Amino acid sequence: MKDTFKHQGLRQKLVDVLVIKGIQDKQVLAAIRKIPRHLFMDSSFLDHAYQDKAFPIAADQTISQPYTVAFQSELLQVKPSDKVLEIGTGSGYQTAVLCELGAKVYSIERQQELFKKTSKFLPKLGYRPKKLIFGDGYKGLKEEAPFASIIVTAGAPFVPKPLLSQLAIGGRLVIPVGNDVQTMTLFIRKGEKEFEKYEFGEFRFVPLLEDKN
Repeated sequence: MKDTFKHQGLRQKLVDVLVIKGIQDKQVLAAIRKIPRHLFMDSSFLDHAYQDKAFPIAADQTISQPYTVAFQSELLQVKPSDKVLEIGTGSGYQTAVLCELGAKVYSIERQQELFKKTSKFLPKLGYRPKKLIFGDGYKGLKEEAPFASIIVTAGAPFVPKPLLSQLAIGGRLVIPVGNDVQTMTLFIRKGEKEFEKYEFGEFRFVPLLEDKN
């Protein structure tokens, strides 16, 4: 598990690309500059780790494109000690970004294989989310609600109502909504039943899996 000067240099180049693409949040850029993304990927992809592309990981899932991670993280507007719920732990890369931003992270993963792997891997890098849970992201995590923000890292065909209900007043839900292509959508909770909705262009994600059991 090496992180060399070469890797650090490649991360700086990646940050430069993200700035050109419009990412402005200094904390988000600092997190991406710091986190060794190559360690979250299979070794065969090491050469590609710092390109701004998504890549396959275990269980037919992907590690999101760095721009997507940065874009979603920027929309969340995380403040230190915010309680943040992540739906789709995946490789743990987005989880690590949230930890770097100072969030108390609760993360749910639907794929057993990924859940086991990432649960062991994140602490080795010094990232300790409050809770990593194997379960159904559509249901959220009612017992820990409300959350300052919720991030969904897979394409949702619709917006799960439990996620909206688990937001704190003023809280932000960032979710890609759609089937083949998703529209990045931000909901801000303004009151008990009042939400503002904003849309930010098209992205592509693997589908959010529902627990059929």
